[in-house]
Amino acid sequence: MLNQSGEVTRLAVKDAIGFPALTLLASMTGFGSLVHESGLPFTVALAATAGIWGLPGQLTLVELHAAGASAFFVILAVALANARFLPMVVSFVPLIRSSATRPGWMFVLVQMLSINSWAAGLRRFGTISPELRQRYYIVFASICMASGLLGTAIGFLGVGLLPRSIALGLIFLNPLFFAILLAGAQGRSASIALLIGAPLGVLFHLIAPDLDLLITGVVGGTLAFLVGQKRQDRKKNHD
Repeated sequence: MLNQSGEVTRLAVKDAIGFPALTLLASMTGFGSLVHESGLPFTVALAATAGIWGLPGQLTLVELHAAGASAFFVILAVALANARFLPMVVSFVPLIRSSATRPGWMFVLVQMLSINSWAAGLRRFGTISPELRQRYYIVFASICMASGLLGTAIGFLGVGLLPRSIALGLIFLNPLFFAILLAGAQGRSASIALLIGAPLGVLFHLIAPDLDLLITGVVGGTLAFLVGQKRQDRKKNHD
């Protein structure tokens, strides 16, 4: 159990500087390029990365702007795209909250939450003393946020050097990394979810492309839960 602030800081830096920071840098570079193509200004690109801080919501903003949607529907769609963060926040906040944490500061910490920092926290918090978990999260999330903002700037300012096909490819690096990281953090249950969800995603995209992600999440998550429960029941009966 790590109980020294220096050790926790070094661990957070070590965990963040590598695949998390690099995949965010690459995927946000793709996002910055797409923002430039849509006609939105540089300040909006940075604000979208820092304020929305989730590629599905950020891409929703760009696509709806390009389609000429009203501000109301853009905000609504972005909020719905980021609704997936709600259960993550509910499960994560108790792990980093302390009696000395002010509500306003907790709002800032929640805004910095991403899938990468959430998964990293789940993987590491078991080895870190509770009073230092917030430090680990702040260091890790700050590095990720800085990488995301830097990538957005690079993609926006260097748009002429990045073809659209490559920009779209870069965007998918981050969810791919998260899938691998989550499988390692959550063990067999997450691996089952990935194995079920991957083929279902392709199938539902062909059947209902407008609702493919939603249907895949509901059906795939439910099936993975049922399979996991059945495995647990078998293990209990065997024991």
